[in-house]
Amino acid sequence: MGSRAAFFAWFAACSFMLAVVPPAHASAAEPLEVIVLGSGGPGATGRASASYAVLIDGTPRILVDAGSGAFVRIGESKVDLDALDVVLLTHLHVDHAAELPGIMKARAVSSSGPIVFKIYGPAGSPGSRDGAYFPSTRRFLDLLFGSRGAFAYLRDFAAPITIEPHDLPPTARSMSFGSFTVSSVAGHHGDAPAVIYRVNHDGKSVTFSGDIDAAGLPALRRIADRTDLLIFDAPVLDPPDSPAVLYTLHSPPQAIGQVARAAGARALLLSHLSPATDAGRDPVLRSIRQNYAGPVSFATDGMRVHP
Repeated sequence: MGSRAAFFAWFAACSFMLAVVPPAHASAAEPLEVIVLGSGGPGATGRASASYAVLIDGTPRILVDAGSGAFVRIGESKVDLDALDVVLLTHLHVDHAAELPGIMKARAVSSSGPIVFKIYGPAGSPGSRDGAYFPSTRRFLDLLFGSRGAFAYLRDFAAPITIEPHDLPPTARSMSFGSFTVSSVAGHHGDAPAVIYRVNHDGKSVTFSGDIDAAGLPALRRIADRTDLLIFDAPVLDPPDSPAVLYTLHSPPQAIGQVARAAGARALLLSHLSPATDAGRDPVLRSIRQNYAGPVSFATDGMRVHP
């Protein structure tokens, strides 16, 4: 065995042993569990940016978004990457997608065999004088990992990686992955193409709003119908307490409460928090409570939630 091959064989063995050590507070596996890898926004506030690991029967299978800092939180939470194979990107802003190369490399060096990543995300936008250009998810992945991509070397650096890219249509779609299903529909986040996701397994469900403005809320209400857990990005206060431009990108607490009630969500987790919403938890909660009476929590990095 060559020196490079021997190194990666040793590294993979060590990485796997470290990854599978359960946290001290772990209990019997739940059918569906979410670990918050990043609960913050784009600012350097001590929180990682948006990212979540979804566990199916105790095994991490799904990564939802890959914001900056999620790589470190994976290590802190001792998330076992060995079975992670589905990636759901809500949109391609930096604070939701920048950590993807690092996480994929971590998955590769902890693996003893070939890897297939099924990566889903929005179709692109051509851009205009008034709107930014966004590549499709397929093009985004090619720019990163294609034969001439920025990180082309990762395709066969530690373990052979196959990427199956999927540009999701704006219409509702359901995808089966054996024991669990993922539903998607287009959201709306200013000029950035966006996707809302719902994961269903063993009678439990979790819905991820992603960054969403008023135009995307009707679709969110439909896909989140009677969901056990609605994870809602909440970086703004009610008008006029946040900059006006942010309301063209995000939903304020009053709207969050209205959607959660209309959808019949059994629990609400507020995430992608800004310093304003983190510091203003009392008014945020009061505003939501005008419409929604179910359990409401504020996300923290490393939090584990059972829908």
